[in-house]
Amino acid sequence: MTADPESGRVHRNPLRTMTAASAVLLLALHTVAGFFLYSALLTESEGPWDRSVTQTVRLMAVLGLSVELLAVAVTAVCVNTGRLRRWWYAPVAAVAFTALIRMVFAPRP
Repeated sequence: MTADPESGRVHRNPLRTMTAASAVLLLALHTVAGFFLYSALLTESEGPWDRSVTQTVRLMAVLGLSVELLAVAVTAVCVNTGRLRRWWYAPVAAVAFTALIRMVFAPRP
């Protein structure tokens, strides 16, 4: 922040504001995807008669993966413009990989 000596105003750096907004948006997307993935990981079959569990687990994993695909698009834009560093791809990759694994290995009735 810089101060204008004549008016006494404080000028904020718009690049820092956009970087913080990008980070907050990505954290919100990861939180939503994490909720879906957490629901998919905690859902267990009650027995051989419970066929809806597989569909529920796959739906939650697909929803989490969909949110993470949106997050990877936002991450790519932010990294390419120089607002964020490349390590922001790591949470996207971890959550997306976990969602794919859970979708493939959903509980079988």
